[in-house]
Amino acid sequence: MSPVAALRRIAFLLERGREDTYKVKAFRAAAAAILSLSDDDIRRRADEGTLTELSGVGASTAKVIAEAARGEVPQRLQDTEGAHGGPLTTDGAGDGLRSRIRGDLHSHSDWSDGGSPIEEMAFTAIELGHDYLVLTDHSPRLTIANGLSVSRLERQLGVVDAVNDHLAGHGFTLLKGIEVDILDDGSLDQTDEMLDKLELRVASVHSKLKMEKEQMTRRMVTAVSTTRMNVLGHCTGRLVTGNRGTRPGSQFDARKVFEACAEHQVAVEINSRPERRDPPTKLLELARDIGCLFSIDSDAHAPGQLDFLVLGCERAEAAGIEEERIVNTWPRDRLLAWANR
Repeated sequence: MSPVAALRRIAFLLERGREDTYKVKAFRAAAAAILSLSDDDIRRRADEGTLTELSGVGASTAKVIAEAARGEVPQRLQDTEGAHGGPLTTDGAGDGLRSRIRGDLHSHSDWSDGGSPIEEMAFTAIELGHDYLVLTDHSPRLTIANGLSVSRLERQLGVVDAVNDHLAGHGFTLLKGIEVDILDDGSLDQTDEMLDKLELRVASVHSKLKMEKEQMTRRMVTAVSTTRMNVLGHCTGRLVTGNRGTRPGSQFDARKVFEACAEHQVAVEINSRPERRDPPTKLLELARDIGCLFSIDSDAHAPGQLDFLVLGCERAEAAGIEEERIVNTWPRDRLLAWANR
């Protein structure tokens, strides 16, 4: 394994294990610092002990680089594989469905509250076998997550085009999307003109999660019934574990919301993040029985978190949800025809 590959693998595994962001950034920064160096240059610096003279390379990352340059498996990589490289589910649960998932409809980059550049998210999606990844950074109202204004989103669309040009020939497409806030009145937090320019739209409630049940129901049904949204993201907004603490889900008439989703062909997201597990099992089964479409998404905020999909697949398998109703098992052209019907 090359030094760059070793550093990227460690970063991926740390993200997969939801380790602190500063640890991850050290390894990705070091990979970027040596990316343009030849193998001979890296070996020479390793022998001379001058790797740390490079901006972005510290003592621990220099050790990884030197070990990999000598043809060894770096000890830090071995340790991280042991801690975070194992299966995310037990006895292969979810693996069958995961093998038939073609892409991920919910991901974030460092343009909003993700931790890595757009191209790194795309490269990792390719390495995981995706045919497509939808980039869904946040909308303007979510200022805490650096949501994208119209002008920033316009610029991002150009970057997506450039990434796709660069990746031509890989059998992969980075799709233009958004995770747009559902506002209090059920409208969406982005202009219709911009939403029309996108290829897929995840819509989620991020504010006033304690809104009274009847109002929340009206808010969500209005969004599902009258806007261009395609996927209802993490429908309850709950948190069940993790460093952000726990949070109960919002209250709404799930039957009315899911009946609207089924009528308007809006997919209910099975959010694969371990701290969300959203929708809760009873609501997931209700949406199944009503006849909803589903999207199994990672909601990844870092490349390693793209691997979370198997957790959502495990839940979908347990609920007996048919593959045909899961929209990201569909080929790209069918997915886009549904999203822009």
